[in-house]
Amino acid sequence: MAAKKLLLLLPAVLFLLEVDALGKRSIDLIAAHGLISDGRLPREVIPNRYKLEIQPFPNDGNFKGTVKINITWVERTDEITLHADPALEIVETLVTQFAPDDETEKLSSTPLPPTPVAVKEITKTPKKPLLVIKLDKEYGQGTQAQITLRFNGKLFNDTSEGLFRHFYIDSKTNEKKWYIASHLRPNLARRVFPCFDEPAYKVPFEISIARQRKMVALSNTPLKSTSNMDKNPSWVWDHFDETPPMSTFTVGIVVTDFASYIYNTSTEDALKCVLQVKVWGRPDYISSLEDAGKKIVKSMKILEDFWGTSYPFPKLDCLALPNYQATRPADNWGLILFKESELGSKTTWHIAQELVYQWLGAMATPFWWSDAHVNHALARYLTAYTTIQLLDGTENYNNWPITMLYSIYYEFSKRYPHGKSTAIKQDSASTKTELVFRMLNYTLGEPTFKHAMQKFMADRQFKTFFGDDIWSTFTEQARNDGVLDPSMSINEIAASWITKDRLPVVNVTRNYQDNTATIHQRVYLRERPHDVPDQEKFLWWIPIVMIRQDKLNFTNSTPTVWMKKERQITVTDLPKSNKFIIINPEEIGPFPVLYDNDNWNMLAQYLADNKVRTTIPVNTRAKLLHDAWNLAYAGDLCFGTALNMTLFLRYERDYIAWDPVFTMIDHIGRHIDSSEVHKKFQSYVRLLLTPLYEELGNEPQEGESDGRAHLRSSSKVFLCQAGYKPCIDEAQAAFRKWMESDNPDEGNPVANQYICPVFKWGTNEEWDFGLQRIIKFPATRKANERTYLLKTLAGCPIDAWKIEKLLNITVLEENGNFTDNDVYLIFSMLTGGASGYTTLFNFLEKNWDVIKVRFENKPHLWNSLITSATTVFKTQEGLDMVSELYLEKQGEFGTADFVIEKALKNIKEETKWSNENLPVIERWLDDYLKINDV
Repeated sequence: MAAKKLLLLLPAVLFLLEVDALGKRSIDLIAAHGLISDGRLPREVIPNRYKLEIQPFPNDGNFKGTVKINITWVERTDEITLHADPALEIVETLVTQFAPDDETEKLSSTPLPPTPVAVKEITKTPKKPLLVIKLDKEYGQGTQAQITLRFNGKLFNDTSEGLFRHFYIDSKTNEKKWYIASHLRPNLARRVFPCFDEPAYKVPFEISIARQRKMVALSNTPLKSTSNMDKNPSWVWDHFDETPPMSTFTVGIVVTDFASYIYNTSTEDALKCVLQVKVWGRPDYISSLEDAGKKIVKSMKILEDFWGTSYPFPKLDCLALPNYQATRPADNWGLILFKESELGSKTTWHIAQELVYQWLGAMATPFWWSDAHVNHALARYLTAYTTIQLLDGTENYNNWPITMLYSIYYEFSKRYPHGKSTAIKQDSASTKTELVFRMLNYTLGEPTFKHAMQKFMADRQFKTFFGDDIWSTFTEQARNDGVLDPSMSINEIAASWITKDRLPVVNVTRNYQDNTATIHQRVYLRERPHDVPDQEKFLWWIPIVMIRQDKLNFTNSTPTVWMKKERQITVTDLPKSNKFIIINPEEIGPFPVLYDNDNWNMLAQYLADNKVRTTIPVNTRAKLLHDAWNLAYAGDLCFGTALNMTLFLRYERDYIAWDPVFTMIDHIGRHIDSSEVHKKFQSYVRLLLTPLYEELGNEPQEGESDGRAHLRSSSKVFLCQAGYKPCIDEAQAAFRKWMESDNPDEGNPVANQYICPVFKWGTNEEWDFGLQRIIKFPATRKANERTYLLKTLAGCPIDAWKIEKLLNITVLEENGNFTDNDVYLIFSMLTGGASGYTTLFNFLEKNWDVIKVRFENKPHLWNSLITSATTVFKTQEGLDMVSELYLEKQGEFGTADFVIEKALKNIKEETKWSNENLPVIERWLDDYLKINDV
């Protein structure tokens, strides 16, 4: 009896052990989802298993069902609280006790027969998706019962959430055909059936789905049996195998008439497990999914090898759904729902990502949403890992990790990261954590990394975990493998990165007399002024991985030393004074590195030698270039030194190395476009990009890589912006066809890439034609086409008269064809270039009184105008203009008073930067243009 009792209580015991572990977490992870603040269910009663029956009626738009939940009391209570959406109609509620509590067992060793429990009251909590079942008395720890709930619900039509229906049109019969599917992540199971809708409650499910005979039903597990439905011969019940323990959000339900093809992996020698993969799609689309099954099988093999274990289910169904509207696929365990465009696309990362979630999310599940953050980061890292393995080195995956590195460098180097955007904060925090995993893979070594993850999965499969469990497993494995000092822990290392909304910059100053270097860490700040409070308190655990010119070896990523939250350390035994060093090659850790000028110059000279340039891998070449110009932009490095790092680009043809260049051209170009230096900079851009573009050719080549296509496109865009005549001629020729068309308002035949060059470098007639197209824009066309045209019409011109004419029409004349939103958009677009914001400032100054009256009752437009007209100046001339306006109109700014005061402070900082850097940039450009006979 005692053994039987222990088995009955096992789910409760495991759950309580995991709850107790909450207090042991050393890393308090940032919330990855708004659900972190969601109210938690009481823990007096927990589920042991579900038996779920669902009958959807697609034509009627509703469903009915029954759920039987076996539960255990872990604390004395007379209430059972579970989740149920307010829109879910509860038809019947029964509670049956089938195991006694501890007190009853002491009195009798004879098991009780199933006994009805009197339900005193059933209530729905106002404004909360909670169903409370009040019993006639309290029951003690160990009591087992079954709740039976019958319910009715509506199928969602307009969103792909909960249990929803969509249709497609059969091309042969022109018939509307419905399908039913479920998307329950993150907490939408409560919309479909009453349940304990929290990720920590992982228990088995036994699922049955009713369907019409001509349809097919799918769920998480293989079909076990089919039975006829009483009183309705056209319907049947499909009963599926019991699932392993799983969270409610991984429950999958589909009813459809799709076609499918099978890819049975038992025919693949490389795979030892027998896994049946089925790919489903509407009959018209199934041929487009020919390669999807192969990608799934190959991805699964990579992941099974990584985890060191077979996929736990004997089947996996992947469906391409027409009209599926969710932002991401529904990764139910054993049943994944994709958009048609995702499953049928040439890219592989959509598939890889959802297969990763079969392990990280379904098999091992975060205990609560606060831990979903680290789970999401690890899943993204493994998605990249899987995709790169699939591509087998033929193409880099979405320029990973360079592109996301650049984005978080920019975000975390702001004075106020994320602004007020929680979404940006969550995404950048997750990206940073993903990069921490990448850093650990390098510094601990891939064998240790994989073994740690395999141990983690072996320990946590079919269970839940906390974020700290992952870091603890890494620590244990790394110590066992002898790759981590016993005094260090991965928990502490990871925490130093995850808990800060900042990144470090590492300063390396070499002493060439004694072959040593001082390494100093501080907060990386790019946006001025660098007056972030408490920045001296920020310290990280930083791996110092070093490459020496005299011993070039990019395969060894073992740290020379760790900075253990130390402000400064000294390293010895460096190479001779004529040999460079590289710290943090391949961007192993997410931090830029600032060297002394001598080391930078040695790096620039080495890269400029085409015979040896490629001995430095392309990711490291890109890093050196990116670090140099960003640190110069931040005011930490001489711009002449940074621009020297671009000289090797005359030979460079790898798009990864060019990526930071295009950002540099954009950022620096915008900063200096109000000065005479800008014309010289545009000449430099043309000299830099013209040979590259001419070599790539104007038209794509058959079978060329995505990287080459990306490089051609980017170089063309920036050449056009810099006034490259062949580009402008091409754009004008395309635009002329539109101007000569019989009815130009029917549609825009010009590719978007051509419109801005025409409005910037083209004729007055061409710009006026664009203006008329906006004024006469038909209401029958898509509004976003008009928006794009207005953005380019306002944001691209460099001629002041064009901008002033647009402002006269929209602000002074109040042309009825332009809304307040249009005016707001125009103000915003004019901040993109010196011609725009300078003309806007002059327009405001000249028409102050009229505009003030016009915008008297439109504070959002007034504030937008003052912001756009005054905050973007970057030179002393601009500072003088804004200061004079401020003094002259003091007291008249109204709601925008704080805007101009802040603007003056920022312009002073930008003016200081311009005064320090523009002469340096100009001298370098003069020398460069002279050498190139320009």
